[in-house]
Amino acid sequence: MDQADGVASRRVRKRWPFAEKRRIVELTLQPGASVALVARANGVNANQVFAWRRALERGELRGPSVAAASGLLPVTVSAGQKMTQFSGAYERAAGLIHVELPGRALLSIDSGADPTLLRVILESLHK
Repeated sequence: MDQADGVASRRVRKRWPFAEKRRIVELTLQPGASVALVARANGVNANQVFAWRRALERGELRGPSVAAASGLLPVTVSAGQKMTQFSGAYERAAGLIHVELPGRALLSIDSGADPTLLRVILESLHK
């Protein structure tokens, strides 16, 4: 409550854009960087920056603006690809591709999947 006029004041929360959160977190990941100093320099509470760092580790700090700007999604390859030599040319072994969008979807795509349908599905999940 405000002492002068007896009216309760309300603190307004700032909404940080994903790109700004990511920029601040990346500053803290530099060698020798102090989270407290980076937070103070950017007008953020250090506890909030630690929360953003955990969100980045979980893959949750990717906003629509980052994805839209690059048009790319991060990719992790988790198993070696088998190649078979056949008549002097290399042929890829049939298999599955697993696509995981954390907290949103897990897709298993067979080697014979329709590319147009796959594009429509991935674009709908990207939004």
